Amino acid sequence: MTDLENKAIDEAVEKFRSLMEMQLTRAKKIKEDKDFTDFDALDKIVIGICGGDGIGPIITKESQRVIEFLLKDKVESGKIEFKVIDGLTIENRAAVGKAIPDDVLEELKKCNVILKGPTTTPRQGDPWPNVESANVAMRKELDLFANMRPVKVPEEGIDWTFFRENTEGGYAVGSHGVNITDDLAVDFTVATQEGCERIAKLAYDYAKRNNKGKVSIITKANIIKTTDGKFLNIAKKIGEEYPEIVTDDWYVDITTAKLIDPARRRDFKVFVLPNLYGDIITDEAAEFQGGVGTAGSANIGKKYAMFEAIHGSAPRMISEGRGQYADPCSMLRATVMLLSHIGFQKEADSLEKALDKCMFEEKKLVITGRDTGCTCEEFGNYVMDTITEMTK
Repeated sequence: MTDLENKAIDEAVEKFRSLMEMQLTRAKKIKEDKDFTDFDALDKIVIGICGGDGIGPIITKESQRVIEFLLKDKVESGKIEFKVIDGLTIENRAAVGKAIPDDVLEELKKCNVILKGPTTTPRQGDPWPNVESANVAMRKELDLFANMRPVKVPEEGIDWTFFRENTEGGYAVGSHGVNITDDLAVDFTVATQEGCERIAKLAYDYAKRNNKGKVSIITKANIIKTTDGKFLNIAKKIGEEYPEIVTDDWYVDITTAKLIDPARRRDFKVFVLPNLYGDIITDEAAEFQGGVGTAGSANIGKKYAMFEAIHGSAPRMISEGRGQYADPCSMLRATVMLLSHIGFQKEADSLEKALDKCMFEEKKLVITGRDTGCTCEEFGNYVMDTITEMTK
């Protein structure tokens, strides 16, 4: 080793130590978590409307309109309050060099639940500084440890629910990798006892409550033996507490194949999986339902919850003047989960049934992303009109 190489390694080791101290502190905080928020006990539920950037503000506004329609009496009585939070644009985040500007984070913490539009995450070669993903930062700041993504295609026998661990794995310190020398770069994967336990318990509890019957644990534990091995072993142990539920485990690569196998994909019910694999697999799964533009997701913690689309901010649509034709279905699917989470299950069911009818059955209006289809607002009106017709 040269002196320069030894110095680079020493600096990398010191950075690694700092990261591990940070992660151990986070693990201790998890143990101190209190119970989940009881929304029935709240005098007022504050819903944050955080549009993000690109098409985010357009589709998020549409979801707010639908919530106002469904919960009209609750909004008028003050039980439901909206807090519109701007400032999560890539321009603002780049200007302060933070994934979430401090003033935006302060406003987010004043909400009980957040409806969040897509945000731009800079990539290598983009004209923006290397700020962390706003999604990743929000999940960590608000400890939104579970990403729940449902996918349903009844005619294909598909009824899947994914529980993706949200705060650990390859994303935990994703912006803190080290370029040790020009020849060597290293990133880190993180798994904690507490983090693995709580996502597994949430998945099994959901399977039990909803009579799903099977939980599949997805890892690459044959290769990523330490962190994936920990996730697999802990999830299996949690599964032993639910003898009425069948547990199986799959490697992530073969899972991607079996999801497109008509003979096998019907067997899957509930999935629990680390962060990176969950991100990839749920995008694949969403294609069966019509693409990522049709899929929403819930990010659940004990105090806060955030609901979002699973697709990006589509800056090209904005630059080409097509923003008004953005598909709101992803945000409306996320809104279904938000309504359910805060205790309005009847309204959540009505919205879900209306979306199924508008997207898969009637298709009186079609979103194409261009003037060959309807606008975002027109589709929102179609959904609300359908709800009205269904309740007559």
